Amino acid sequence: MDEMTAVTVGAQAIKVALLVGLPMLLASMVVGILVSVFQVATSIQDVTITFIPKILAVFAALVFSLHWMMRILLEFTQQIFASISSLNP
Repeated sequence: MDEMTAVTVGAQAIKVALLVGLPMLLASMVVGILVSVFQVATSIQDVTITFIPKILAVFAALVFSLHWMMRILLEFTQQIFASISSLNP
């Protein structure tokens, strides 16, 4: 395996990791912003209020995007296994 192949596979792996993690990160960020706005509007300054809504939002994002995430991961894994046979020792 030459350096260019290793860099390409690494870049693809980072891209897949970002794609797979994006739905949960976006859900957490949106809920965090909404809860922060609510806290500012009501003058409630408790740090622990954000945990439960964020956990529920991340879980919901995971449930709704799990099929898509598994498809992305399976395609990447199949691509990696197919490219292994073309590598020269």
